[in-house]
Amino acid sequence: MKVELNLQLFGPLPARRVSKTSKRMRRTHLKKEAPTVVKCANCGAAVAPHRACTKCGFYKGKEVLKQNKDEE
Repeated sequence: MKVELNLQLFGPLPARRVSKTSKRMRRTHLKKEAPTVVKCANCGAAVAPHRACTKCGFYKGKEVLKQNKDEE
C-alpha cells in the first residue's frame, strides 16, 4: 500500500526553520513608537513639530490661523 501526500493542500512551506535570532532581527522595526510632540512657544500646548498650534494659531511666532476669542 503506497500513500502519497498531495503537496497542493499544504501550500508553500519554508525549506528550513527560521532561528529565533533571525526572526527577532526581522521584527525589530515593528515596535510601536510614541508620536513626537513639542511645546508651543506661545501658549505651551503640545503640538506636532513643524505644525501650527491648534489652540492659539501661532507658528514660529506669527499668527497663521485666526482663532475666535469666544471659544476660550
